[in-house]
Amino acid sequence: MAQSSSSSDAAPRPEARPAPTIAERLARFMAGLRFADIPPRVVERAKYLMLDAIGIAFASGRFDFAEHTVAAMRRLAAAGDAVVIGFAERLPFRDAAVVNGVLVHGLDYDDTHLGGVVHPSASLVPAVLAVAARERASGAAALAAYVGGVEVLARLGAVAKGGFHQVGFHPTGLVGAFGTALAAGMLMRLDAAQLAAAQGIALSMASGSLEFLEDGAWNKRLHPGWAAASGIAAAALAQSGFVGARYAYEGRFGLYASHLQERFAPENLGLATAALGDDWELLKVAVKPFPACHFTHACADAAIAIGREKGLEPGGIREIRALVPAEVVKTVCEPVPSKRRPANAYDAQFSIPYVVATALRRGRFTLAELTPAAIADAETLALAERVRYEVDPRSGFPDYYSGELVITTAEGRILRRREHENRGCATRPLSAGDIRAKFEDNMRGAAVSARAAEIAERILALDAAPDMRRVADALAAPSATQSPTPPSEERVE
Repeated sequence: MAQSSSSSDAAPRPEARPAPTIAERLARFMAGLRFADIPPRVVERAKYLMLDAIGIAFASGRFDFAEHTVAAMRRLAAAGDAVVIGFAERLPFRDAAVVNGVLVHGLDYDDTHLGGVVHPSASLVPAVLAVAARERASGAAALAAYVGGVEVLARLGAVAKGGFHQVGFHPTGLVGAFGTALAAGMLMRLDAAQLAAAQGIALSMASGSLEFLEDGAWNKRLHPGWAAASGIAAAALAQSGFVGARYAYEGRFGLYASHLQERFAPENLGLATAALGDDWELLKVAVKPFPACHFTHACADAAIAIGREKGLEPGGIREIRALVPAEVVKTVCEPVPSKRRPANAYDAQFSIPYVVATALRRGRFTLAELTPAAIADAETLALAERVRYEVDPRSGFPDYYSGELVITTAEGRILRRREHENRGCATRPLSAGDIRAKFEDNMRGAAVSARAAEIAERILALDAAPDMRRVADALAAPSATQSPTPPSEERVE
């Protein structure tokens, strides 16, 4: 009888290789992304998004929160060589990224990817600017890192389907840490394995609570800058061989399971890498026409349109019903008493009653509507008391941040205006001319109009810039005597 083969004589079976993790797939995308791979229309839009962010940063420099942030970083660190947008002094590059994130996001005027419910430029522009200048990278390399970061941030946000807000987290702070880790790592020339590790490290750094909604605190302003600094630190650690968690997103305690808890839907994880490099999410990033939470914009436009067409006086309005997506109620509608009487500018920017009442009365919503005098206006507050919200049964969220106003006049007339697709979204985008005009307006507000044309020229020709250090230097205040902070009575808060 023939002797059977022992297990040691059998041909070895090849070990099954584990499927790549989400972090590994994102890392391979970023490691392989080249400027030449990006369609020209995406590059062009990216430059305008960056220009928009920089203009907002200049405008923020005249508000108290900017000076307080710079003062804090000044106390923490020695002088550095990284630019703080609109300021003369330099900081270490991670601290500069923190401050620039506050400046871009501090007025809540920065762009939003609607499907991901994230503000991509607020963390990516500061991170890319800081690292690209330090590495003396080209403008094309900086653009590629920025575009890749937007693609990642948008997708990571989309996985949650708006769920982060429902459980009290600000997704910009959470996913911003991962996107900036990849963008910074790309500029630091990390390989795919290191980029994957950087995301695992960022998992322990991602943060952002929505508790600021209760009292108008400044916390949210810090989230993108903190994400930028976290991403930079995660990339540096990975570059030095620090080991990060492998399953940063899909793991038992990964980003989504830990933060979304029972709202975590594993079937949505595929959105994190869907159509990478084919479907460019950057083209879906919405530029804000108003300096307020994006969730309020459709109702603001509806209020302006009704006011312009009907010429309503506040005393002639009995009631205003604002129809909003269910997912935004906790952010801009509740708690009702504080939303109707905001305590400060930041509170007002997240208030449907205040935004609607102001837009109806003034026919606009600009930074001028966020001054202490505007927020305390008795007639506006009386009108805000007549605003109540309802959940919109026809909401287009998250593709659109829909809104509708139904106004009942003192005579019993019903006036209705719906903005199903909010202005600025992918199907109603602000044009390049609109964005340039917004940039110039922000530069006027910062009293630096004379520099607007030069800065716009540099950013819109970024793909030809040989050295990002020179681009960054052009964003600093020319001298210490030209402080961007005006007298205290002009500050919003």
